[in-house]
Amino acid sequence: MQRIDRRKYDELREVNITRNYLKHPQGSALIEIGETKVICTAMIDDKVPTFLKGTNTGWITAEYSMLPGSTMNRKVRDSSRGKIEGRSQEIQRFIGRALRNSVKLDKIGERTIWIDCDVIQADGGTRTASITGAYVALVEAMNKLYVQGELPYIPITHYVSAISVGIFGGVPILDLCYIEDYKARVDMNIAMNDRGEFIEIQGTGEKGTFTYGELNEMLNLAKKGNEELIRIQKRSLGDIGKLIGQIPQSEGE
Repeated sequence: MQRIDRRKYDELREVNITRNYLKHPQGSALIEIGETKVICTAMIDDKVPTFLKGTNTGWITAEYSMLPGSTMNRKVRDSSRGKIEGRSQEIQRFIGRALRNSVKLDKIGERTIWIDCDVIQADGGTRTASITGAYVALVEAMNKLYVQGELPYIPITHYVSAISVGIFGGVPILDLCYIEDYKARVDMNIAMNDRGEFIEIQGTGEKGTFTYGELNEMLNLAKKGNEELIRIQKRSLGDIGKLIGQIPQSEGE
């Protein structure tokens, strides 16, 4: 099978993560996966939702949007529509769940970390790119609290990334571009940590069903892809990344 961009079935598109992409947020990153580009930011608010007041526990929440010029046809802003698009709601919940999974929320105090993922160019895999890039922005923000003495350590237990897999042309493939995603028989988005554990699996037979064997092949591809993405995250974070998972023994997990 010949893929659209001549990649191997198990090959990621080119991935670049630019840290500190913006001036004002405590954490920011531009992630580029092929032609997909997403600006991810993490900003800290010294208050929490009502249900967490008085608990000394923090929260992480995410917002996701696609800029009008990110697609071939102008994307209408949610603000113009008067409501958040259902797809955007689903994606931002996915991002929030994936990132919260990596943080000891009871160790960050009553703070909310706002994650914003803005797609500036879309060519498939925007939700998975958002998770992978937002994780880097989140670590940056946590590190700022640590450096300022607001936290005794960075309470992040593990790395998190996400990637798409699917069945295109009858073959399981990794990291679908838009055309592959549009034509795929099966489409899945899988978030994992650096322990090889699954955080979330989203999958559907878009144009048909898939077998147990095909599912296993896709899970193996996702594992390979996420391992590569986490290596890229580690290179991007440099010395800061070495602080991840350094939870004092007395704190446990």
